Amino acid sequence: MDPAGVRLAGWGFRHATRRAWAVRDVDLEIGAGERVLLTGSSGSGKSTLLRALGGLLTPESGDATGELSVDGAPPGRRRDRVGMVFQEPDSQLVMTRSGDDVAFGLENAGTPPERIWPAVDAALDAVGFDLGRDRPTAALSGGQKQRLVLAGALAPRPGLLLLDEPTAQLDPEGADLVRTAVVRAVADRSTTLVVVDHDVESWLPLVDRVVELLPSGGLVEHGPGWAPAPLRFPARRPLPVGPLLLAAEEAGYTHRGSPTPALLPTDVGLHAGRTLAVTGPNGTGKSTLALLLAGLRAPTTGRVVATPALCAGLRRPAHPPSRWRAAELVTRIGTVFQQPEHQFLTARVRDELSLGPLRSGAGDTAAARLADELLERLGLGDLAEAHPFTLSGGQQRRLSVATALATRPRVLVLDEPTFGQDRDTWAELVAILAEQQDGERSLCVVTHDAAVVTALADEVLHLGLPVAVP
Repeated sequence: MDPAGVRLAGWGFRHATRRAWAVRDVDLEIGAGERVLLTGSSGSGKSTLLRALGGLLTPESGDATGELSVDGAPPGRRRDRVGMVFQEPDSQLVMTRSGDDVAFGLENAGTPPERIWPAVDAALDAVGFDLGRDRPTAALSGGQKQRLVLAGALAPRPGLLLLDEPTAQLDPEGADLVRTAVVRAVADRSTTLVVVDHDVESWLPLVDRVVELLPSGGLVEHGPGWAPAPLRFPARRPLPVGPLLLAAEEAGYTHRGSPTPALLPTDVGLHAGRTLAVTGPNGTGKSTLALLLAGLRAPTTGRVVATPALCAGLRRPAHPPSRWRAAELVTRIGTVFQQPEHQFLTARVRDELSLGPLRSGAGDTAAARLADELLERLGLGDLAEAHPFTLSGGQQRRLSVATALATRPRVLVLDEPTFGQDRDTWAELVAILAEQQDGERSLCVVTHDAAVVTALADEVLHLGLPVAVP
């Protein structure tokens, strides 16, 4: 298939539920076979632009202005030419088996049956997915799902490949694998590449140019010698080690019917005044451990124990956190999920931030004041009336962190809290997390972000890969 060309002239888009434009005044031409990195601040419209190029923005989605074309036609008429990977891989998984998921797009495109499975195997191999065609998609880690979705996008050999934060949930080795796979897939210039990623430095040697969307509208292009501003790290305060609040004792987890544990038996203690970073390759159970510590899932082996320092005031202090009522959890253990949208419960950003404090007994005035403070601090003030599901990926992540902070729990368990952030919002988010460590609380941060470990961690738990049970 030949590479696709892209043209935008004075283009802009405003979502149906918003007054402000998501992106506007974009003039851009991308030549056939070109490789472009699209960057910009969180909420500047990068994902909106990618969805428009993929033909996913309909007249019902909102108001568009200007011109946008793929190979000289509206993107909606060129969907068969486009492969796309979204920020959240779960939104693109449609089948229960990994191989079937990659084959789905090929079958829909009318690929001859004898060519489907060779193409599936080639795509899986290209992204380093070595778990086999039969691995259930429900048993995959977030990073494994992301590689699988990328394989599905590559398999039909699209003329235009659109990638939205394709390495955000991958460990460093997996991220390198995906970047290598992408470059290999477009090496012959038979596919035009547009990739959105905040990890600018890793993509700079692999693209032809960088296009930065500006929050005020328009864009600026950067030459090959351009480099983004360095990250800003918060000041670290030495704190004494406080009492143990929460512990995992040989806690492990195996999905029903799976021969391989999602998490090997693990020992870890969370102390007041300390921040623990949990690292390791994709598939080692980092997110599973976070769910166990947060009381959102019970271990299948071992146990999770809350100490008296965390259980004060509970009706049944001997019960593990997985058996606590929601009202008991919310003021003791705050959680940020790997997929932020999984924890949104209301239809307004402001209500989402007020919900936790109201449930924990705060009055309307106190809850509203706290919501306003968090909205301002995290750059979400202009979105107070918006529906959480209409936010960008980076904005959703900041909102999910804010909801966890709103009830000031003694333990914070955060799964990839800096996902989707530009340098300024990353710095503000990390600074806020550093402030939470006041000596009375414990933070557990699951992350692939080495800079987060440097900025926050007092201790690091590195998980290894489980092996199949004979």
